[in-house]
Amino acid sequence: MKKTVIAIAPDSFKGSLTALEAAECIERGLKNVLKNITCRKIPMADGGEGTVSAIVESTGGRFVTRTVQGPLGHPVKAQFGLSGDGKTAVIEMAAASGLVLLKPRQRNPLKTSTYGTGQLIKHALKLGVKHVLIGIGGSATNDGGTGMARALGWRFLDAQGKPVPEGGGALNRLATIDARCVDKRLAHVTVEVACDVDNPLTGRHGAAHVYGPQKGATPQMVKQLDANLEHLAAVIDRSLSVDILTVPGSGAAGGLGGGLMAFAGGVLRPGVDIVIDCVKLPGRMKGCSLVITGEGRMDSQTAFGKTPAGVARTAKKLKLPVIAICGSLGVDTHKVHDVGIDAYFASLERSLTEEELPTEGPAMLTRCAEQVGRLIAMKLPRGSTLALRK
Repeated sequence: MKKTVIAIAPDSFKGSLTALEAAECIERGLKNVLKNITCRKIPMADGGEGTVSAIVESTGGRFVTRTVQGPLGHPVKAQFGLSGDGKTAVIEMAAASGLVLLKPRQRNPLKTSTYGTGQLIKHALKLGVKHVLIGIGGSATNDGGTGMARALGWRFLDAQGKPVPEGGGALNRLATIDARCVDKRLAHVTVEVACDVDNPLTGRHGAAHVYGPQKGATPQMVKQLDANLEHLAAVIDRSLSVDILTVPGSGAAGGLGGGLMAFAGGVLRPGVDIVIDCVKLPGRMKGCSLVITGEGRMDSQTAFGKTPAGVARTAKKLKLPVIAICGSLGVDTHKVHDVGIDAYFASLERSLTEEELPTEGPAMLTRCAEQVGRLIAMKLPRGSTLALRK
């Protein structure tokens, strides 16, 4: 008898399970009741936390750890991923330049730098990659990506030809940009930036105004940082003929989105689309009869570019039914039906504390998947005309 193939492609369940662990729990639950199935586990992500792990696990890759410069210049051990074929590096900027690396009293976007992120890119270039994928969420910085660029050989000089200090606070002193020492390998690499926000570089919806306060910026600092980024954009436009000022997403991560465009030839794309391409999701879904996805909490925002929506969109191109299993439900979850999720289920049997999630959440997810399996196994009486409403 031919086995039924089910694709299991969830995101991580934050605070509880990695994407691969979630897929394993779902597989276990299904196989408790469905004996004649094969499960294709495809760990997924949307460019945020967990993206490195998902791509490494999905492609049979490996993790690489290097010591780099943290947001305030202190050394930190940062990890990035290398795909199974060795051609793609997956970097989360937060590993080197993230807010989580600083205590609240240390946060100061006038001084914090993305230099360590640039060092991770340089380490990836040394490994001979041809494709760099960068997730830019969770930054502690507002330097327009100039720190990242310095690590790759770009020089930022004042009117006297002296280097401008790192951080967002001194960008108003920038007069010229020197590209003579830029790492030549960068020109032969495709850089994709996982970016799911549309903030421009400056203005009321820009990097400083929207995200500066959570990085330690006072109202006066916000004004200064915003003006400095506008000055940076003008110098970039004049020196490199690249206009990043109003590009949607250029303000992400304190302007790192725009900096990657200007200094690394980066292309901004929705994170889940990049991951779908990287793990070759459509090809791995072929031959399947059903797709199961999921995430820790599902609500109306899931429909706007999160992992389950991207998985469902891919599945529907192949005319495959999609079930989502999540930890808990939020407001207006029913809107996920509009993006191709046919049914959804919540696995938490009761409210759990953060401490309880890692110990009790996995078993609950397995039990929920078993119930989904029982539903799949049910057979309607011969001749039944029961069907979903269109």
